[in-house]
Amino acid sequence: MNPFDRGRGGPGGWWIVDEPELHLGRNVLVPDLAGWRRERLPAFPREPFFTLAPDWVCEVLSPATARLDRLKKLSIYWREGVGHAWLVDPVLETLEVFRRLEEAWLGALAAGGDDVVRAEPFDAIELTLTGLWIRPA
Repeated sequence: MNPFDRGRGGPGGWWIVDEPELHLGRNVLVPDLAGWRRERLPAFPREPFFTLAPDWVCEVLSPATARLDRLKKLSIYWREGVGHAWLVDPVLETLEVFRRLEEAWLGALAAGGDDVVRAEPFDAIELTLTGLWIRPA
């Protein structure tokens, strides 16, 4: 069980959803992962999409999506008030964590390879990045 789900082994208090459809203003986006603090989204919506911007998004970069994720989607997430954004590059084995400030994204963390990190907004637990990479045997 996810430690951010019901709080077993972690702080709890989040809905974590893979590939949710987000209707944000005039934009429809589908991040690879997104999370909402349960205090902002107390009940899981019945609709097949979300109109409330998430508190956290994670985009897994690929050669086909990296430009869109970095240039277009990040700016929309910032505009809509998403608090944190992660960019994961499985080829370069990097994690970039961004925190939303009033005027722009702040790069809060850049890590990779075998690093063990505390990545906002889930910095209550350590994340071993090795688990994110698919390495040949």
